[in-house]
Amino acid sequence: MFIGRKAELDFLESKYVEAESQLVLLYGRRRIGKTETLKEFCKDKKHIFYSCTQTSAIGQLSKFSKQILIENHPAKRYTNEFPDWKGAFSALKELPFDKERKLLVIDEFPTLCKGNESFLWDLKEVWEKELKNENIIIILCGSATSYIEKEILTENNPFYSDLTGVYKMESMGFFDACSFFPYYTSEEKVLAYSVLGGIPRYLKQFEPTAPLFENIKKKILTKGSVLYSEADFALHKELREVAVYNSIMETIADGSSRLGDITKGAYINDTAKTSVYIKNLSELGIVERVLPVDAKSKFSVSSGVYRLTDNFFKFWYSFGLANFSQLEDGDVEGVFKYNVEPLINEYASFAFVDVCVEYIKKLQKEEKLPFRYSSIGYWCGKTFAKDGAKKKGDVKECNVDILCMNQDKTEYLIGDCNFSKERYSYSRYEEFRNSLPPFDEDEKVYFAFFSRSGFDDKLRLEARRNDNLLLFDIDEIVSSKKTPQSFTRKTSMESFLL
Repeated sequence: MFIGRKAELDFLESKYVEAESQLVLLYGRRRIGKTETLKEFCKDKKHIFYSCTQTSAIGQLSKFSKQILIENHPAKRYTNEFPDWKGAFSALKELPFDKERKLLVIDEFPTLCKGNESFLWDLKEVWEKELKNENIIIILCGSATSYIEKEILTENNPFYSDLTGVYKMESMGFFDACSFFPYYTSEEKVLAYSVLGGIPRYLKQFEPTAPLFENIKKKILTKGSVLYSEADFALHKELREVAVYNSIMETIADGSSRLGDITKGAYINDTAKTSVYIKNLSELGIVERVLPVDAKSKFSVSSGVYRLTDNFFKFWYSFGLANFSQLEDGDVEGVFKYNVEPLINEYASFAFVDVCVEYIKKLQKEEKLPFRYSSIGYWCGKTFAKDGAKKKGDVKECNVDILCMNQDKTEYLIGDCNFSKERYSYSRYEEFRNSLPPFDEDEKVYFAFFSRSGFDDKLRLEARRNDNLLLFDIDEIVSSKKTPQSFTRKTSMESFLL
């Protein structure tokens, strides 16, 4: 059963129904589900689906010719193979699809380009002279994101101007990903997402009816399982010096987020070298540099931090590689009991913040927020904040999980996320508020708190009385059924009755 990817399918469908011919580029990292998405898009349409393989340029053309020369193609009467790519592309005009639009998908086309540098030039020439005026849509799909972005999606490449659509596929968000686990509780869905992330190939490895912890032990930590060797396989396929990259990612997974700390933790003697390694990992969609949301009007600017964007890689480098010798020895139960289970909730708290950010974005699309924000992100820095026990302010560290601002920086939504087994208490709410800088009278500040274990009675009462405060427990977030009250203030009597 195909799950999710509505935005991608809608994009492809919109291109399919346009009157003009379309030349579309769809790309994204490996394992992300590009091929399955294209198959889902093509399944009810007449089409040619060609998957490039690691073979010679002549071999590619021969295989492509056989795909084009389907039964009843006029060219089949006089040839079994096209002499060149121009001839093959030109033959697309005569595909016997009746009045239905001609649809061609070339999957993993960068593989073909590397063996034949003239491929894109041949396609460009035939497209401009013949195909752009035909009822045809060609979709080029590839996983070599660095090559595509550096060599094709640049104004210096003449082929770029012929593209009528470009779409970069990203990992699935939480709400699509948790559809793979319909029988899990809300907590288990967040935990599963923190372990697997949004890569469909990884999500499919778990058995939806099996207990979460059993899936982790059997499908990730057990030698011989697909995911046990996935990180190592992915790195060897894309990079050299895998040992160095392993050290970098293990260091980041262990908590280092600044370039200097990563360099030191990975035993690299030059931060410039570390930057190059991290850049390569970023191009693969595994590591990213996250900058604080722009809040210069209230917060001191601090530099960004590096983090593992792929939850599965983060889990593996937090628990798998760190205990690799024991796992190789078959001690899966021991590793899980003493190394994974005691830390799994703390580990998942970071993914829970991502889930809450996605939820806020969902609320904005549904126009259920008190204002429309233009920026959303995290903040970590020093602020001039008040101390609850003092009348004067003081410089303190301020950590904000979620900060949303409007364009004018006059309205703020500040979010705090709690994935512990303890309820979010009123005292924590006060402590959090006191850590923030003072706001001007003409600035509107809203608070949204997200909790795995609910909220204490005093904080719930405060939320009923305060139109600027919203509380979301994990079931409300995961089900997305709660409709915010648009922060409309209740009357004193309404608050009393609640």
